Amino acid sequence: MMTDLTKLTLAAARDALHKKDVSAAELTEAHLTAIDDANDLNAFIEVTADKARDMAKDADTMIGAGNAKGMTGIPIGVKDLYCTKGVHSQSASHILNNFKPEYESTVTSNLWADGAVMLGKTNQDEFAMGSSNENSYYGPVKNPWRAQGSDKNTVPGGSSGGSAAAVAADISLAATGTDTGGSIRQPASFAGLVGLKPTYGRCSRWGMISFASSLDQAGPLTKTVRDAAIMMESMAGYDAKDSTSTNIPVPNYEAALTGDIRGLKVGIPKEYRVEGMPEGIEKLWTQGIDWLKDAGAQIVDISLPHTKYALPTYYIVAPAECSSNLARYDGVKFGLRVDGDSLDDMYKKTRAAGFGDEVKRRILIGTYVLSAGYYDAYYLKAQKVRTLIANDFKAAYEKCDVILTPTAPSAAFNLGEKVSDPLSMYLNDVFTVPASLAGLPGISVPAGVNSLGLPLGLQLLGRAFGEEQLLAVADVLESAAGFNAKPTKWWGDKS
Repeated sequence: MMTDLTKLTLAAARDALHKKDVSAAELTEAHLTAIDDANDLNAFIEVTADKARDMAKDADTMIGAGNAKGMTGIPIGVKDLYCTKGVHSQSASHILNNFKPEYESTVTSNLWADGAVMLGKTNQDEFAMGSSNENSYYGPVKNPWRAQGSDKNTVPGGSSGGSAAAVAADISLAATGTDTGGSIRQPASFAGLVGLKPTYGRCSRWGMISFASSLDQAGPLTKTVRDAAIMMESMAGYDAKDSTSTNIPVPNYEAALTGDIRGLKVGIPKEYRVEGMPEGIEKLWTQGIDWLKDAGAQIVDISLPHTKYALPTYYIVAPAECSSNLARYDGVKFGLRVDGDSLDDMYKKTRAAGFGDEVKRRILIGTYVLSAGYYDAYYLKAQKVRTLIANDFKAAYEKCDVILTPTAPSAAFNLGEKVSDPLSMYLNDVFTVPASLAGLPGISVPAGVNSLGLPLGLQLLGRAFGEEQLLAVADVLESAAGFNAKPTKWWGDKS
């Protein structure tokens, strides 16, 4: 029974809790036991077992008093990038060594107010910089999925790889992620999950450790679209502490899952048919188009002409913002300090020891594009192209309601396969970056497996603050795909 509890969806667990078929304490204990058995995955950096048990007790009290909400008693993992009061919050970086904030991020505060239970902090790429979760100070996360007949580990995607691995391995009912250029959607695709990046401004960024402030957005990684709708409603909301937060009401996302998308127009962008894309992904995309057509949607060909410039634009804008945001880590007030002969020497030694290679690479790129003489040539030009990309989407949404594309150009690749080739790694974000630059919502839905049995996702993109419509279409796509594959357990006790 304890193992079965970890296999529940969030929605099923919520219903069982409300009916009192199971207690939050039992549900939490089952997940803590499963986490203990899954150390091989390296999905969690810190497990907060005592805190989880206390929160579960409070959740059971809420349920007993008839005050239960959608997330009450639901045990979740929290990406290490969210500040959690008195708990390890380091964005998987050595430079924030032993940092335990005295405050709670708004998104996690919202979840705790609704009675959710924190299992611990999940591993990630350092400062959310990466597409494979191999850039963590705490070591790489292993994807629960392996290719059929192979004993080689695959990556869970990044940067929210720990959250994705935890949910895919049934050691967390759901988890928070963050998406700057695809860091929720791509891991969801690699791990056979649903990953939702909401519209920029829908969730507060307050208390999230910044990478690129004009792109970072919080969102859920879950087992189903319904689960994403439930969790999203709890996470979202206006926050006066975040100047980029938008003051519009949060709808009941679950109520949008009507199963009826007749007459809806689905756009298919020709620019997403990239050279060298595996046949399996092309085939799945065609299958996705047929599924939505069969559900009564109208398929419309659209063009997003500036798509080819999205990746280079992103890799100018994001590093520029990161070099500015990460300048605050200098060893003076908190985190790691490596003493030197002078203040400058202390800065140099601390930053050299504290930042990993990928973070250093992006700081260098960002500092270069912002420097005198290069600002106009690179950063200013990138901002102009970003506007053109956003305008492409505006024009497309005059013809369609949502856009369907693949989520990633491949399935999960082997650990270590691309680590020495940054450009090849950056290409993983080719389908997710355009919507991030435009600040639009996107969701990845597991839709099939490749010839090696590894999961593949399809991505839906919506209008700004059109999450209800996006979730409604994703729900129909999920039903049509009927994806129910699970990774074969190779970690822990193998039971």
